[in-house]
Amino acid sequence: MDQPHITDSLSVQVDEAVAIVSINRAAKRNALNDDAIHGLHRFFECLPEHTRAVVVQGNGDHFCAGLDLSEVRGRNAVEAMHHSRSWHHAFERIQFGRVPVISVMKGATVGGGMELAASTHIRVAEPTAFYALPEGQRGLFVGGGGSVRIPRLIGVPCMMDMMLTGRVLTAEEGHRAGMSQYLVGQGEGLAKAMELAKKIAGNAPTTNYAVMHVLPRIADQSINDGLMTEALMAAVAQSDPATQDRLTAFVEHKLNKVRPS
Repeated sequence: MDQPHITDSLSVQVDEAVAIVSINRAAKRNALNDDAIHGLHRFFECLPEHTRAVVVQGNGDHFCAGLDLSEVRGRNAVEAMHHSRSWHHAFERIQFGRVPVISVMKGATVGGGMELAASTHIRVAEPTAFYALPEGQRGLFVGGGGSVRIPRLIGVPCMMDMMLTGRVLTAEEGHRAGMSQYLVGQGEGLAKAMELAKKIAGNAPTTNYAVMHVLPRIADQSINDGLMTEALMAAVAQSDPATQDRLTAFVEHKLNKVRPS
């Protein structure tokens, strides 16, 4: 089911509790302009109440070729800073929003496209996906949160190499480096993302929220602070009535036990 129009740069469809957000700029390999960034901000800021998970993809052959450079020329330092912050605000709504987000990476996942993917919680890659950070060759520096998020996935040395030399990673190289959690066959990315999203949508919302918001913050804390934060979040999660219902169902053998896939 299509959702109300947000912006010409994006389209939204809904499949039960999962929303699919597609970047509609295939002619520019889905490079992000201001309209697309503002649209992402608005969508994730005002997520429909029934939504429990979101899938982000690019229409056509590419996920996202990054920043639309035609919008960069002529900006002064102050304008450039505010432009960068607008990306920060939009991607923050994704990473620390209300529901988990899965990205489907294919073709160009470059510059700001890597930054967008890094702000999602699960990344599915198809064999055509390739990764690059060409800012170094263009006299630029990452500005969409890439310096914070991407090293947490692939490490600082790998990111340095990509920015300094223009190195391009294939889908398999990116997967080994940590850019994706799932590497699937050609044309299978969206189906895999929807399978995962529907599974996630069935989780207790409080647990999903804790994984998104608390787990990464614990990783930034000292061991003792992290353990205390964990104990507090565990107490909140266990006291949720929905969790109590699930525990009762498990004890009464109404929920399946964990088994190998």
